[in-house]
Amino acid sequence: MILGVICLAQLTVLLDNTVLNVAIPSLTRELRAATSDIQWMINAYSLVQSGLLLTAGSAADRYGRKKMLVAGLVLFGVGSLAAALADSTGQLIAARAGMGVGGALLLTTTLAVAMQIFAPAEHPKAIGIWSAVNALGFAIGPLIGGFMLNHFWWGAIFLINLPVAVLGLIAVLALVPESKNPRGDRPDLLGALLSTVGMTSLVYAIISGPAHGWTSTRVLVTATVAVVVLALFAFYESRIPYPMLDLHFFRDRRFTGAVAGAVLITFGMGGALFLLTQHLQFVLGYGPLEAGLRTAPLALSVVALNFTGLAARWTTRLGTPVAIGLGMVLMSGGLVSIATLASGGYGGTLLGLLLIGAGCAIANPAMAHAIMSAIPPAKAGVGAGINGTLAEFGNGLGVAVLGAVLNSRFAAVSLPVALAAAGSAAEKKQVTDAFSAGLETSQLVGAVAVLLGGLLAAALLRRAERADSGMVVAH
Repeated sequence: MILGVICLAQLTVLLDNTVLNVAIPSLTRELRAATSDIQWMINAYSLVQSGLLLTAGSAADRYGRKKMLVAGLVLFGVGSLAAALADSTGQLIAARAGMGVGGALLLTTTLAVAMQIFAPAEHPKAIGIWSAVNALGFAIGPLIGGFMLNHFWWGAIFLINLPVAVLGLIAVLALVPESKNPRGDRPDLLGALLSTVGMTSLVYAIISGPAHGWTSTRVLVTATVAVVVLALFAFYESRIPYPMLDLHFFRDRRFTGAVAGAVLITFGMGGALFLLTQHLQFVLGYGPLEAGLRTAPLALSVVALNFTGLAARWTTRLGTPVAIGLGMVLMSGGLVSIATLASGGYGGTLLGLLLIGAGCAIANPAMAHAIMSAIPPAKAGVGAGINGTLAEFGNGLGVAVLGAVLNSRFAAVSLPVALAAAGSAAEKKQVTDAFSAGLETSQLVGAVAVLLGGLLAAALLRRAERADSGMVVAH
């Protein structure tokens, strides 16, 4: 029952991510949002969340994971209401940033609580179910979002978070036990500030590159700020007694391998799925609800494989390195299928979605378990913060980089604007073809990133296992 409650809290955060993707065309039309505005609506949430995940995890370990769950649900609900009532792109971006604070608390505490209430032997299956809920949010988010957009104004997509947040709040208060690190560490506020500023600057530089030129003052200054601040963050964390990111974790090869894979997998997936929604609606001409229905097979295959325990059994049989490598090869193949076959209709897209779903079901829980098992149980909140930071940072960076690849190939402000400016049917076809070519290139870049992530993570984890077994034999 407790796992059900924390999964419900997790679902609240995930619904918001996927619902917004379906609303991109509506926001483009009704708020006159450019591609860069849309990227900031997604990235404002992701980057605030990324910057605060480690602090949120550290605060949960120190002050209590149940308290932080409750605080997260309240903040997320309030932010959702503000987003629903926004009447400009600036207000919506600000509300999304506010929701990122609540999302940070929810993402860290849900996984940390799961690690605390289950015995180590049950961790792989519990994390598998937790990961399946991520996919379930991806599946039902577009469906609910599409239904709401067909019947109500775009702000209604944020109002659907409110009943879930209220229900989750009641259940958490009634069922979830309090747990915390008995020793307790102080929250690292300066570290949170440095990581947020550094990552925001980095993604801003990438988003600005195509529009202003990669050698422009704006891009060079923000990129320099990003490098300097992130280096300062790493230096500061290595010098203080209670760092939110203990750099000693990186000496564990299991941890390093899982980290490398997690960043690249979410980079490829986050960016590719951001582009897929636009492909289904702008190029293939589906409405929001139809597009949501057509992306559902990806998530439903993840849910089926994780809830039945099939993915956990395969991972146990194959071993973590092979499972992660296989999962990411399948995902990469799925992205290639979407890039190369999607123009011929929905068949190629469906094949790609099923391959990505199977890969996600195997690779994601194995990667999360590898990260969490390399960190002491008392630091479960920080471990969940690291896992979530990597996912959010990779996702935000993927949207920015693959969006930048698309913008460099398709120079217009947005596809609807370019189509409106086109005079004849032949010119409109040229615009659509250029957009499709840009999407294909971007999806292939995502596929390469996922494949490299799989090979790198598998190699590092295999080396770590050999080193561990050598130490056991020597002992």
